[in-house]
Amino acid sequence: MTYPRTAEFADILYEAGIIRRAISPLSDADPSFSAADAYAVQLYNVKRWTGLGRVISGKKIGLTSKGMQDQLGVNEPDYGHLFGDMDHSRDGKIPTDEFLQPKIEAEIAFILKEDLSGGEVTGDDVMDAAEFVAGAFEIVDSRIRDWKLKLPDTVADNASSGCYVLGEKRIPPRSADLSAITMQLFKNGELAGQGKGNAVLGNPANSVAWLSNKLWQYGVVLKKGEVVLSGALSAAPGASRGDVFEARFSVFGNIVAEFV
Repeated sequence: MTYPRTAEFADILYEAGIIRRAISPLSDADPSFSAADAYAVQLYNVKRWTGLGRVISGKKIGLTSKGMQDQLGVNEPDYGHLFGDMDHSRDGKIPTDEFLQPKIEAEIAFILKEDLSGGEVTGDDVMDAAEFVAGAFEIVDSRIRDWKLKLPDTVADNASSGCYVLGEKRIPPRSADLSAITMQLFKNGELAGQGKGNAVLGNPANSVAWLSNKLWQYGVVLKKGEVVLSGALSAAPGASRGDVFEARFSVFGNIVAEFV
C-alpha cells in the first residue's frame, strides 16, 4: 500500500532544504511512520530532483556502525542518493551557507566499473565490480532540528545527505586490505576521530553488497560509473564556517575539506 502522507512529507522536507529551516521530526507528526514509508518519501523527492535536472552520481550508506544502529534502535544500515552537484572534490571547499547543521565523516568510496544487481551480491562481487576505491569525506546534514531523529526521519531526508569530497589517489580495490586501512581525522589541526575499515560492517565491500541487495528489492541497480560512499570510519564532528578538516589514510594519503 502507498503511504498516504508521502507527498506531504516530501514537500515538507523539500521546502526545509530550499529555505534552510530545520523542522520537527516527521516521526512526531505520525508515530506510525515506518522506514518503508520513509523510503517512499525519499524516492518521491529523488524523482522531483531528477525532474528538475539534477543527475544521480551514486549512493551513500549510513548507520554502518553498531553504535549508531543501537542509538536508533535498528539492525541494518540505511541509504540515500548522491547527485553530481554534491561533488566538491575539485577544490574541497564546502559552502557552509548551503547547509543547516553539517557534520563530516571520513569514508572509503567505491567507483564502479560494472553494474551490481541480482539481490545476491557478496563483498567479493563488489571488489570485482569496483574500478577504484578512494578516501572520501561525506558532509552529512539534517533538515530535522538538532539532529533529534529516528530512523524514518533520516531515511526520508535522503539519509541526511549533504555533499562529498573524493580524494585524488584512487587504487584498484584488491591492491589493499580494505578492512585494515586506518584513518585519523583532524579538525583544525587537532585529532577529532580515528578508525579502521573494519568499522564498516567488517569490510566496506560488505556495506556496498548490502546496499546492492537492498536496492534490488525495489528494482534499483547500482550502475557503472556511480560513486558509493560505504560508511563512516569514526564519529562525525560538527562543522562551521572556517573549520578545516584533514583525513589521513594509511593507503589513500591525506584529504582536506575547508568550510567557507
